[in-house]
Amino acid sequence: MKALEQLTIPLLEWYRDNARRLPWRDDPTPYHVWVSEIMLQQTRVAAVLDYYRRFMDEAPDVQSLAELPQERLMKLWQGLGYYSRARNLQAAAKQIMEEHAGVFPSEYEKVRALKGVGDYTAGAICSIAFGQAVPAVDGNVLRVVARVTGEEGDITTAAMKKRVAEHLVGIMPTDAPGAFTQAMMELGAMVCLPNGAPLCEKCPAYEFCTARREDRIDSLPVKAPKKARRTEERTVWLLFYENAVALRRRPEKGLLAGLWEYPNELEKEIPEEWGLSVGWREFGCTGKHIFTHIEWHLTVQRLELTDPALPEGWVWADERELRERYALPNAFDCVTHLVTERLRKNDDL
Repeated sequence: MKALEQLTIPLLEWYRDNARRLPWRDDPTPYHVWVSEIMLQQTRVAAVLDYYRRFMDEAPDVQSLAELPQERLMKLWQGLGYYSRARNLQAAAKQIMEEHAGVFPSEYEKVRALKGVGDYTAGAICSIAFGQAVPAVDGNVLRVVARVTGEEGDITTAAMKKRVAEHLVGIMPTDAPGAFTQAMMELGAMVCLPNGAPLCEKCPAYEFCTARREDRIDSLPVKAPKKARRTEERTVWLLFYENAVALRRRPEKGLLAGLWEYPNELEKEIPEEWGLSVGWREFGCTGKHIFTHIEWHLTVQRLELTDPALPEGWVWADERELRERYALPNAFDCVTHLVTERLRKNDDL
C-alpha cells in the first residue's frame, strides 16, 4: 500500500484548492453533515442542493425534524427517491431526542446505532463534524483506493470495505480527519470518475496511481455484476371527477411505503371491487421507471367518473393539494403533464 501512503499530503492540497462550496461544508455541524450524507446516498450533489436548503428551512435541527408531521416530511422529500431514508431520518431524530436528550451523540458506536446510519455515514459524521480519525468508505472512496493501490478485491463485498477502511486509518491525518474524508469523497466524485473515464491529468495521485501506471483504469475497481431487474407491466388509472384526481396510499411496508400514488395494478382492466362509475376513458401515455431491482413499464389510462365514490382510504386531490400536500414518488412523473393539463382545463371552465 505504498502508493496509498503517498496520497495524503497531495490530496489535502488538491482539496484545499478545488473543493466545491457546499452549504453543509460551510457549517459542518453533526446535524448538517448527517442530513446531507443521507440525502446524498444514491443522489447527485446538484440534485440535493435545493432539497437540502428547503429541508433546513423547515427542519433546522433535531427537535424540529422529530416533530415534523410525516405528511410534510414526505412532501419535502418528494422527488429525491429512496423514501425510507426520510423515514429513517425522522426515526433517528426521535431516537436522539429520547435517548440522548436531543444532543447529537459524538461516540462512533452511538452514532452508528441511529436508525438508518451505517458504517459510512457514521464515519462521515464523526470525522467531519467531530474531528475523529474514523474513515468513511463509500463507492467514491472505494474506487479511488482500488485504482491508486491496484487492489483487485470486489468492492461490493464487506471484506473489501473493511480492508479499505483499515488502510485509510493508517494514512488519515489526526489533525485534519474531516478534510481528509471530504477530500477522498471529492476526488472520487470530481476526478476519479466511474465508467472508465477518470480525469487523471487533474488527479493528485497522478504520479503514483497504480491503475494509471499499469493501464488498468478500465478494469478497476472490480465489481460483481448486478442481478437483472424484474420487469412489471402496470396499468395506471388517472381517475378524474370535476377538478380533482384520485389518489391512494401505498402500504406502510415495501416499495415506496406510505406514499400516495395514482391507482395502478398489474391487471389491464379496472378491478370490479373498486366499484367505480366510469363515464368515459381514453389512453393517456406510456412511461417507464427504474428502481434498483424492479423496472416498471406503465400504460396510463384517463378516466372520467360520474360519481365521486371511491374505495375506502382513497382521496380526491386538486392541483394545489398535489403541489403542497400529497407526496407522490417520481415513478409517476410521466403522467404529471396529463394530470396538470386536465385539472387546469377544468378550472378554466
